[in-house]
Amino acid sequence: MDLRQQRTKRSIVNAFLALRSERPLEKITVRELSERAEIHKATFYLHYHDIYELSEQLEQEVIDDILGGLSDPTSLLGETERFNEELYCLLMAHESLLGILFSGSRAGMLATLLEKSLKEYIFGLHPDYREDLEKNVILTYLIQGAYHAYIQYRGEDPKTILLMINKMASAVLRLYTRPEAPPAAEPETPEPEALPEAPIHL
Repeated sequence: MDLRQQRTKRSIVNAFLALRSERPLEKITVRELSERAEIHKATFYLHYHDIYELSEQLEQEVIDDILGGLSDPTSLLGETERFNEELYCLLMAHESLLGILFSGSRAGMLATLLEKSLKEYIFGLHPDYREDLEKNVILTYLIQGAYHAYIQYRGEDPKTILLMINKMASAVLRLYTRPEAPPAAEPETPEPEALPEAPIHL
């Protein structure tokens, strides 16, 4: 993409974010976005099919940016404390943009996209997890549960919230990922002691 195209796309994105901060996604038209970006409508359609495609691309880009900031997304299934702290910090760092893109009818999509993207990353490293119902349920619980707890209680002390989330996540992982104990061996029945032979009298 040349510099001219980059500037055009940047103008489109900036105009969209400005409009999106003012009104719901459904109320934004290509015509007014093009006017705000100072481009022709035909130029918009050279880059995007419609407003919804533009919005979805920006949503995925910010999700990818958040996941790219995690030192190791698979730590969700091991070092949950590190994972949760990193994810919390990244969500807070992107709070303004997330608040614009995932508002109104898109409010419920952030957790869904986070879950989908994280699962795809983990499944890429552990293909056997993809069809494992237990692993899928655990991942959904850890991702969705942590996210909604962050959002619901973000006005509270973050250290307290993270501590509680980490305890719950660790408990779930201990319960469902610990190796099964081998079946207990049946106790051996002791051999009966031999009776002393009776003396033989001639």
